[in-house]
Amino acid sequence: MSPRRDIEDEQRYHRPQRRTRPRTKDRPAHEEAVEGLVTTIDRGRYTLEVTDEDGEHPVTAMTARALGRKAVVVGDRVRVVGDVTGAEGTLARIVEVTERTTTLRRSADDDDSVERVIVANADQLVIVTSVANPEPRTGLIDRALVAAFTEGLAPVLCVTKLDLADPAELLDAYRPLGVKVLGVRRGADLTGLRDVLHDRVSVLVGHSGVGKSTVVNALVPGTDRATGVVNAITGRGRHTSTSALALRLPFGGWIVDTPGIRSFGLAHIEPNQLIAAFDDLEPLTDDCPRGCTHAASEPECALDDALAEDRVDPERVASFRRLLDSRTRPV
Repeated sequence: MSPRRDIEDEQRYHRPQRRTRPRTKDRPAHEEAVEGLVTTIDRGRYTLEVTDEDGEHPVTAMTARALGRKAVVVGDRVRVVGDVTGAEGTLARIVEVTERTTTLRRSADDDDSVERVIVANADQLVIVTSVANPEPRTGLIDRALVAAFTEGLAPVLCVTKLDLADPAELLDAYRPLGVKVLGVRRGADLTGLRDVLHDRVSVLVGHSGVGKSTVVNALVPGTDRATGVVNAITGRGRHTSTSALALRLPFGGWIVDTPGIRSFGLAHIEPNQLIAAFDDLEPLTDDCPRGCTHAASEPECALDDALAEDRVDPERVASFRRLLDSRTRPV
């Protein structure tokens, strides 16, 4: 049996209470903070492009604890304090993320309802696909278009390797959606693409091996984004870019090059979000029953009534429903 302790012992061994000040909702104003654009993220370190009285220069920063993990993504406009000279060995601190105008999101898998922001504050989504080697995979194109339409990004389809095959069939599939289409040949003039990207923030997405990094290197000379080859057996490209990177275009604007992706989960997007992006189709669904997804399998969808009465373009409805179906169709 342990020896009995008297009152004096209790006072002697009593754990002292932690001395803390009452928490307050007041937060530092950080009036000295400067603004910056997040251009890339690597292992918890953020590279920013900061503009101050000394001009424009890169700064390495970390996030303030109050922001939490994964609160900052490429494309975010932030306020930063500390050493913002950008000198070697210095580390500034991100204290605020300004309000985002747009976000490009995806879930990791089709059964994952947790959405993850990939890029913030973009104006348009450029979906890069090759007409051959590798073959175009319309599943990813469709899903990327769903993300663009629901997030308010202008979609652009950039078709590469036109010297290998005729892109007519691919282009016909997307013409009813009114998507802007551009063709790119290796070594050819990129004036058309530059005009589309000029003074805008554009996100480039696409499978590995479609020529995305080649396009980036042509648009921003000296970037040297790694380019790879396509596996002759699988027909798929090897991942050459490992992290998203925002690059200033020499003719005005920014492009965000994203790693080659093989999946684009859309579990977080509901049918009503997608139909809202189609100004000509949404009013036709006013008479749909509650819970209607507007898919072809719905028995009482008002879109079918509009088709029967010839009040809507059948190709337009078919294209919309293909995008709707892509949310759950394997890529």
